[in-house]
Amino acid sequence: MKPAATAHSHNPWLAHSVRIARMASATPGVFTCDLTFDDAAVTEEYSYRPGQFNMLYLPGLGEIAISISGDPGLREVVSHTIREAGNVTRALAQLPVNSSIGMRGPFGSHWPVEDCVGRDVVLVAGGIGLAPLRPVVCHLLTHRDAYRNVTLIVGSREPSGLLYSEEYEDWRAGGIDVQVTVDRADSSWRGKIGMVTNVLDRIPLRDTRQTVLMTCGPEVMMWYTVQMALGRGI
Repeated sequence: MKPAATAHSHNPWLAHSVRIARMASATPGVFTCDLTFDDAAVTEEYSYRPGQFNMLYLPGLGEIAISISGDPGLREVVSHTIREAGNVTRALAQLPVNSSIGMRGPFGSHWPVEDCVGRDVVLVAGGIGLAPLRPVVCHLLTHRDAYRNVTLIVGSREPSGLLYSEEYEDWRAGGIDVQVTVDRADSSWRGKIGMVTNVLDRIPLRDTRQTVLMTCGPEVMMWYTVQMALGRGI
């Protein structure tokens, strides 16, 4: 897969040394790792678009592809939200702050945020699928006046699996209608219960011909979300 072109001279195929600036638990078995480049010149050259990914390299263990989950407008820090699922991710989760690893990228295609200008936008995320959509949320908040209604539907199996829940109120304050639902509630949950498609079926849509939907999550969730969107004329 060829990397998307950027306006800078940064070569995504070259690995660069990055340092762990922050490690934070996100949900059970998931953590967010903020990385900074050791070379200030690389920081100036590096940029990415919402939806792209980096290759993270741990010497002696291997390399993994991880979606970028940060704000594309913040050049100094590159964030990745990662599920512990193998030797490399488990080892990365144990590294202390200020550890150095290798990184190259960005690679891959990107979400079509430019095509959404002047339109309504619906984002549907399931579980860790919100991580690669978070850069879209950040972009929409930064350029909120360029878009019409923006709705984010977040789903999780249970409340403890909701990513970035501490940011939802800020997103709402920035002009995004955040709808949250879980498959199974606990005793403290007071929100919606059910699948994301149930919420998608009920949200008002001003003009489906001028609405763009982006979705990421488990494959079966995305399939039903797409069918629901097509059924509503999106």
